[in-house]
Amino acid sequence: MSDLNLRPKFHITGEKGWINDPNGLVKFKGKYHVFFQYYSHNVYWGPMHWGHAASSDLLHWEHLPVALSPDEQDDGCFSGTAIEWNGKLWLMYTSFKENGGGDNIRQLQALASSEDGVNFTKHGIVIGEKDLPSEYSPCDFRDPKIFLEDDTLYCLVAARKLDGKGRILLFSSKDIFNWKFECDVLNYDSGGIMIECPDLIRGLGLLTYCEQFQPAQGNKHLNIHSTFYRLGNLDCKTHKSNFGESEIIDYGFDFYAAQTFGDEPVMIGWLNMWDRNIPSEKYGFAGMLTVPRKVEIKNGELWQTPVISSQCLYKKAVQDKFTDNIKIGFIKINAKNLKDFNLYLRKKGNMFTRFYLNEGEWVFDRSHSGEEIKGKETDADSLAGVRRMPFGNSVETEIIIVMDEFSVELFVNGKALSATIYPDIDADGLELELEADKCSVQRFDIL
Repeated sequence: MSDLNLRPKFHITGEKGWINDPNGLVKFKGKYHVFFQYYSHNVYWGPMHWGHAASSDLLHWEHLPVALSPDEQDDGCFSGTAIEWNGKLWLMYTSFKENGGGDNIRQLQALASSEDGVNFTKHGIVIGEKDLPSEYSPCDFRDPKIFLEDDTLYCLVAARKLDGKGRILLFSSKDIFNWKFECDVLNYDSGGIMIECPDLIRGLGLLTYCEQFQPAQGNKHLNIHSTFYRLGNLDCKTHKSNFGESEIIDYGFDFYAAQTFGDEPVMIGWLNMWDRNIPSEKYGFAGMLTVPRKVEIKNGELWQTPVISSQCLYKKAVQDKFTDNIKIGFIKINAKNLKDFNLYLRKKGNMFTRFYLNEGEWVFDRSHSGEEIKGKETDADSLAGVRRMPFGNSVETEIIIVMDEFSVELFVNGKALSATIYPDIDADGLELELEADKCSVQRFDIL
């Protein structure tokens, strides 16, 4: 493989061109389907299509033909969802019309269906301006998430009040074509300018969504576009909801637009971020998706575990130091009464990515990771290439490090921190120093 053809081994990309949000995560006819925002003609955002990949194991992905494309109906096919209903696969997506820009832009919800899960027929707008209450803007009305409860279809849609900020609206339907407005789910403005990509995992009482341009809250989140979760419940019939405070889903630089499969709690996000340069452009692609993550609620918090088929190569007891060479695969570290931790990944001379404990918190540092990645964040940590995550200080600490070409995803007792990195191709050193009562290291190859 030549350098110019470098691609992640097991993360979904568009093969060529640009991708962002994962869309329509669904299991249909025995296979997992992941769609995504896609523009194959260049390595930047353009007229949005729905790219399409399928898998039987959530690891090995087959790229399928583009599912949705712009045409006379849609200037762009923005983000949305999928559901199997009455024997067909249905996609609900945001139909974008430029209309000259400004207040003339329209983002309305459209429908497409498929018998085979590959070839789709568009059915036009099904949640239009007439279905949207007058106090919400049809210019910012997008990202439908559809689900079935009893014999009724429901749909969450991100919206913006004309005189306010982001909201999450609920619609209902008996036949998937005719929808009526039910309620404003949270009934108060978002902290950021606009909410995007709402998702509801009813079995877990888990609401997830993104906020654009929300002010930072200490070190809780520093990205100007962040993805959050709230725990609670929504009664679709009475419109009562009792969701708690917002919490960050992923503490890293690169995580957005998370979505889950409708019939099982597995989450995938976009492993990049808006308003940043993407050094992989020179390889002919920009953007990738995270590894699938099983999501659970433990002790009142979101717990994420990567879903990866792998083979254990070794398991070793570690006293205080450990070294290896690895650039693709994953490492699992289990420690009892962890007191100190300092890990270097993809190390080559003065090039490295560092993850360490400092004064009761995890610190991730990509300032020496290779090619520089710059965003619009101006806080000290962002400028220094740093992200932080709570330690938790439990007796048992499990650290999972998932590494692929251009990325690292870290999981510590269910908390996640994800980032892209662009070191030299041959940078593969791993160096670990720690202090703990007991520790083991396992290395796994991806199957």
